[in-house]
Amino acid sequence: MHRTPGLDTLRAIAIVWVMLFHSYLVGGLGDGFGKLEASGWMGVDLFFVLSGYLIGTQVLSALKTTGTLDARDFYLRRAVRILPAFLVVLALYACVPAWRETSGMQPLWQFLTFTFNLLFDNPDNYAFSHVWSLCVEEHFYLVFPWLAWLLTRRPSLRTGAIVGVALVLGGILLRAWLWSDRMGPALDTDTRPGLVYLHNLYYPTWSRLDGLVAGVALAACAVHRPAWMAWLHRRAGRVLVLSFVLLCVCLGLFDEARMQFWPCVVGFPLLALTMAGFVVAFSGPTFLARLRLPGARWLAAVSYSLYLSHKGMAHLTQGLLGDSLAEHPLLRFVIFAAATLLGGALLHDMVERPCLRWRDRYRLRAPPRGHDVG
Repeated sequence: MHRTPGLDTLRAIAIVWVMLFHSYLVGGLGDGFGKLEASGWMGVDLFFVLSGYLIGTQVLSALKTTGTLDARDFYLRRAVRILPAFLVVLALYACVPAWRETSGMQPLWQFLTFTFNLLFDNPDNYAFSHVWSLCVEEHFYLVFPWLAWLLTRRPSLRTGAIVGVALVLGGILLRAWLWSDRMGPALDTDTRPGLVYLHNLYYPTWSRLDGLVAGVALAACAVHRPAWMAWLHRRAGRVLVLSFVLLCVCLGLFDEARMQFWPCVVGFPLLALTMAGFVVAFSGPTFLARLRLPGARWLAAVSYSLYLSHKGMAHLTQGLLGDSLAEHPLLRFVIFAAATLLGGALLHDMVERPCLRWRDRYRLRAPPRGHDVG
């Protein structure tokens, strides 16, 4: 399948950034890297925009070309892409206590039904918590194709724009209410504010649609208004500079204040706009889209397996190292990174890639447009 080097670069950046965020499990990189590590959660928002753009392009292109939604093909492709590696890692969490970053886990059925992000309610059951973003993605896969099919039965720029704006503004209003009703009081009383934040504002799908909406908006431009997308691509340099400026604004907004009102309410759509700018700059006929960085393609290809397994590998590494090399945090991090890459590579080569080959061998058709969405 055709791959866009620029989007591979963004995937690679996203997964490395997330791994940096979770490197606290082995002590992190050490002094001087706090800002880089603390902002690593933003890599998930970059993944959301990429997913919205690539899946949106796939679905909207098919609807434009055929006028119909091949739901069976779409969901079979997604199932074969997502479930095998996920189930293997879930089995490790369920059966191998040494793999877990905390001793407790939420009930197994919450992972199997992808409802963890809606029902997480105990900080002692934090193992495999990063699956929350996969839950958001699964809910997106479930709803978006049908919403796209409904909206394209009578294509209307106005209707599509209204739906997109309504989702973003609705998310802002919902988070404002949730913060005032639950987060604010929790901060005032110091009653487990972190749990309240995760349960109400950070994990739930309805609070985290901004990145997916931004990605789908770019896909809609690429498919239905290619002249608009071409206009953005011709100004990719300016878009890139603006995105870096917005990223600095986001870093300042969220710095040590992620649970405050304004970051919770308007920070996520601002971050989604930032990441959408990077997707514009690294896609299409731009210099950055053609730029091939060493290792980026491989990291992009194994990014899903790395995402699933990296916290488990980090905990295993920490268990093996104990307090040794405590005075050498960079060396500990290098060992963590090597172990994580090895675990992700094994999961990809032994589970993910064979299943994808089986899928293609049995003619589950590839997407009609030239982007590798996996």
